[in-house]
Amino acid sequence: MCIGIIGLGDMGRLYALAFASAGYQVCGTDVFNRLTELRKELSSEGIKVLSDGHEVSRKSDFIIYCVEAEKIGEVVAQFAKSTKYGAIVAGQTSVKHPEIAAFEKYLPANAHIVTAHSLHGPGFDTKGQTLVVIRHRATDEVYQRALEVYNVLGSNIIEMDSFEEHDRIVADTQAVTHMGFESMGSAWKNAGFYPWDNPVYAGGIDNVKVLTTLRIFSYKSHIYAGLAILNPYAQKQVRVYAKIESELFALMIAENESVFKSKVYEAKNFVFSKNDKPLLLKSEVMDIFSMSDRSPAQKPNSHLSILSMVCAWHAMGVNPYDNLICQTPPFRLRLGIAEYLFKDEELLEETIQTALYDKSIRKDDLEFHTAVHEWASIIGYGDMKGYKAHFEAAKVFFEDRLEKARVLSTEMISKLID
Repeated sequence: MCIGIIGLGDMGRLYALAFASAGYQVCGTDVFNRLTELRKELSSEGIKVLSDGHEVSRKSDFIIYCVEAEKIGEVVAQFAKSTKYGAIVAGQTSVKHPEIAAFEKYLPANAHIVTAHSLHGPGFDTKGQTLVVIRHRATDEVYQRALEVYNVLGSNIIEMDSFEEHDRIVADTQAVTHMGFESMGSAWKNAGFYPWDNPVYAGGIDNVKVLTTLRIFSYKSHIYAGLAILNPYAQKQVRVYAKIESELFALMIAENESVFKSKVYEAKNFVFSKNDKPLLLKSEVMDIFSMSDRSPAQKPNSHLSILSMVCAWHAMGVNPYDNLICQTPPFRLRLGIAEYLFKDEELLEETIQTALYDKSIRKDDLEFHTAVHEWASIIGYGDMKGYKAHFEAAKVFFEDRLEKARVLSTEMISKLID
């Protein structure tokens, strides 16, 4: 069997190398100006870099499109007519609605569609990671053949029958997760301070918030833009998150303790009352990982971002533990810090009192409130260019610390998940 990769970017190269090392014949292609460089890099690995997607499509029995979600329609339209008779076709986009629409519109009727989504970035080996496989159009025999190919990656395979189910879960585990952390990053950037220098963001939960935020901004903006804007479920969930955050912030300003606490505790009972498993995160590990060069005395925090997320899960009727089947490190960390906060009665009460009555951090909460609605508006308008520009503005603010944060967060994720 020959496996063809259309798009030899970070993820495409990762897949090409993994399949080649497993003994498959592998070919691939990318944009014209990268072909010479890729041939030098990959020829020694036994991977043939061809001139374009037509050559790859004609030659390959299993074709994987590894291109950005916003470009998938354009690329499939260009090369689909050259698809080898009876080939299995897949995509590696993290949003399946535009991908499946392109496949159905342009692929020949004899092509089988068994697509996938690796729930990790190119910085991770495929072994031990989560891989979603979606059977969209394939016979039983072809589907089993596709699974055999995917199995050589050594990933933990989650099988799904529906790309709609995939996108609904990914809206929560990725799009809204990223938007929440991006809002924190934009808030700190707009306020003009680094959170690790502020005692409100010292230690424990806040170490996780800061490192996860910086980890997200250390990657490419188009990844997150596609996840949020091209996923129809994400649009809805982002609107709910922004609405809930606005309601909570208004109650904080009014110091309406009874209604505020009622909302928080109803959400707590809905999300956490039936989960009696050990906590996902441990305080002694969270406390170790800090971006700060010193140890400022910790102050109480309103944790508005976490309160909003749990209340939004409640409002949408979403059980986040069910979505762990498509977990990513940032989602597991977000659920972990939410669980840690809500299951500690003393910490939760301190957080509620701080949110309602501590005026010293009200400005920070206002910055977060504003940032949430900036991001929600950009996503709601489908403004891909605006999303990338907004992302890059925060990325530049944190630029000097992003590499350190990525290294620390990788170590933290490894220890916390272990």
